[in-house]
Amino acid sequence: MAVYCITGIDTAIGKTVVTGLAARWLTEQGFRVITFKPVQTGCPEGKAEDILTHRKLMNCDLFPEDRAGLTCPYIFPLPAAPLLAARESGSTIEPGKIDRALKTVTEAYEIVLLEGAGGLRVPLSRETDLIGYLEKKKYPVALVTTPRLGSINHTLLSLEALANRGIPVAGLVYNHYFPAAEKIVHDSRALFIRELGKLGYPEVLIDLPGRSTEKTPNFKPLFQPSF
Repeated sequence: MAVYCITGIDTAIGKTVVTGLAARWLTEQGFRVITFKPVQTGCPEGKAEDILTHRKLMNCDLFPEDRAGLTCPYIFPLPAAPLLAARESGSTIEPGKIDRALKTVTEAYEIVLLEGAGGLRVPLSRETDLIGYLEKKKYPVALVTTPRLGSINHTLLSLEALANRGIPVAGLVYNHYFPAAEKIVHDSRALFIRELGKLGYPEVLIDLPGRSTEKTPNFKPLFQPSF
């Protein structure tokens, strides 16, 4: 069993697409794979929309664990940070509930891809945020970034925060959905790879093509321990 966290430098950065495509690729390699979303906000109908997107990208139906609510323990209607969305629903997020659901899922699958909510410092409760949760669990992180304006600052700060807390990083996924001049793409990719090396992380950067999800990138470098 292996758990990887796929998170991003910001919200709306492509985490959901990367998670679904990576799950599809790993399934094609013969692994028993499932995705997991600890908290989903902005779902007025009570359905975990990111999990639905994962299954669509994986070309499969909902899993029994999805129908049982195990792959997304917390779903809130307000499109806001989990702490606020939970409070507005009269609830609180308990890491223990997330852990119990994740434990049940990991017992049935070889690889679990955990998609984060927002960025690393998004609060889950008054006591912890996503990076605090990852600091305890030490799940390897695949960080989604882009060439759009501001991504260098967000990416370097995210990598530094992960390194300072001793959280392993499997590599970066560079999302080309956001168009940019070729010189910007070339420069930021090279900078990110250098930064990974400086921090002692694998110099792994996976390019995610533009707006098509038909061709699945080769995600193998991110999941070396599983091969």
